[in-house]
Amino acid sequence: MTQAPPSPEPRAVTHPDGRVSLAEGVSMPESPYVNEDLQPVPMSRRTWGTGSFTALWVSMSVSIPAWTLASGLIAAGMDWRQAILCVVLGNVIVLLPMVLTGHAGAKYGIPFPVFARASFGLRGANLPALLRGAVACGWFGIQTWVGGQGVHVLAGRLFGEGWLDAAAIGGNPWTLWLSFAVFWVAQVAIVLWGMEGVRRVQVWAAPLMIVGGVALLVWMAAEAGGPGVMLAGDPDGLDWGPSFWALFFPSLMGVIGYWATLTLNISDFTRFSDSQRAQVLGQSLGLPTTMTLFSLLAVMVTAGTAAVYGEPLWNPIDIVAQMGSGLGLLFAIFIVLLATVSTNIAANLVGPAYDLANLAPRLIGFRTGAIITCFLGVLIFPWKLLENESVYIFTWLGTVGGVLGTVAGILLADYWLVHRTRLDLPGLYRRGSRYWYGGGWNWRALVAFGVGTLLAVGGSYSGVDAETGARLGPFPEDGLIPLLSPLADYGWVVGLVVSFLLYWVLNLVAPVRAADGGEAAAAGGDDRPEQGEPEKAGA
Repeated sequence: MTQAPPSPEPRAVTHPDGRVSLAEGVSMPESPYVNEDLQPVPMSRRTWGTGSFTALWVSMSVSIPAWTLASGLIAAGMDWRQAILCVVLGNVIVLLPMVLTGHAGAKYGIPFPVFARASFGLRGANLPALLRGAVACGWFGIQTWVGGQGVHVLAGRLFGEGWLDAAAIGGNPWTLWLSFAVFWVAQVAIVLWGMEGVRRVQVWAAPLMIVGGVALLVWMAAEAGGPGVMLAGDPDGLDWGPSFWALFFPSLMGVIGYWATLTLNISDFTRFSDSQRAQVLGQSLGLPTTMTLFSLLAVMVTAGTAAVYGEPLWNPIDIVAQMGSGLGLLFAIFIVLLATVSTNIAANLVGPAYDLANLAPRLIGFRTGAIITCFLGVLIFPWKLLENESVYIFTWLGTVGGVLGTVAGILLADYWLVHRTRLDLPGLYRRGSRYWYGGGWNWRALVAFGVGTLLAVGGSYSGVDAETGARLGPFPEDGLIPLLSPLADYGWVVGLVVSFLLYWVLNLVAPVRAADGGEAAAAGGDDRPEQGEPEKAGA
């Protein structure tokens, strides 16, 4: 009996526009580093145009945490002009690495965990993937807590004051914990239902959130006595002197840190792009413009609350709870819940689902990874992060931004300088390829990550409440490592620049050799054409 010939080794095909894929109908064979969700996206499924990426960023930018980010700057002491400057500059800065890392997804159709294999190694990629996944779990918890607050206020209008003033457990009414659980279960149900339903929710969520934000602005302007009062600012607030700039730079790092996770895993989305132009133009149109306009709404409304209530209310749930109109309140909370679900699924479940799938491809698929994320999001204690704007902006966003900036620097240096955007697509899934390095780990990436992280967050410190003297955050007042505390206010920039340069230098001084990089390195080396150089389409 004649045996069937062995399946040919998958080879990459380069298309006329420069994008690379496996031949249509061909996929990587089953292995410990492959599952259906990690496979390169075939050209037939790369259908996202400019409008798709713009809509994606609108749906993710128009969210409650984005609101609290901007309004928290008002609560921290800035006026509306200073807060908008911080938001605009932060989003313009973060757009550049977003587009540069998105290039790999659009070119090769690969998700972030697979992209990270090129620099960290097939096994080492689990480090940045799990780090990014852990941060997304934290964001999922924060969004879910905000949604639970909305459910709590809404149910309070239906059931009366007894619901809102219920007995406290762990510092919060037991009814708030129940509302949090209900909202959490609802999101789990949506994940189990499927992503198509989520996509339909996103189509409606962002426009409604914008309408709701404008309505909230009009209502607050009426309450404050006109927009002039809202724009006047606090006469006792910060001027543009040294005290402002001392607050500005850590706040800027917080704004950058807000999107630090997406600078890593944006390839989870750009892998579906129909061209490089679509992802570049779509992101450039969607991110800075939407965040600027939505942040303007947030800071003006928050400034209005300071004029009306004597103190700035930075959480939109607290603001809508002040509404006297039952119908207006119901509409506002409905929008809050819809936007929260939409953003949470897109920004905080897609990424960690792929990250966890990369950890154990044979055991964990996309949906299973998303469910695990839902559970881990509770363990981050999101209610603690949102108790104080200083903890939210400086401790959470600033520290997270510093660590993830380090990973971003390594990815950018490896892809643009070391590999010069040329990757061996099948090799990213194959043990023994150039990306195997030493036992699946690239020591150069680990050294750059360790040094960059140490310098970026090693000096993290907590501020002190001027009135009570209480420490605002979990870090020592003089920093974890006092010598490094001056760098803490610039964590994202420090982490990215240090890791970028150090990784590049290490590859120049100690380039990948045959003994270090598998058989593929012996065949080609990083300065030569990649092993398995992609064939031209139609060749």
